[in-house]
Amino acid sequence: MNGYAGNKDDLLKRLSRAEGQVRGIARMVENDKYCIDILTQVSAATSALETVALSLLADHLSHCVAEAAAESGPVAEEKIREANEAIARLVRS
Repeated sequence: MNGYAGNKDDLLKRLSRAEGQVRGIARMVENDKYCIDILTQVSAATSALETVALSLLADHLSHCVAEAAAESGPVAEEKIREANEAIARLVRS
């Protein structure tokens, strides 16, 4: 079972809204809208995706990593390494 299983419906709703935002941005570009207005919408879509990413990360830490840490050993080390790499990717983006 994935750590986000209890949060899946909320994640799917957020992703659907972000998808709609991106389609709206494409329409704005097609319709030659003002650059700053487009950038504002890009920022909103980026923020929506970051919210999804942080939610997934929190679920992963509280479920997958915590479970592996309780068992300790190489599995725990691998889960912690994965989490660190995921955090690094989020910080860089």
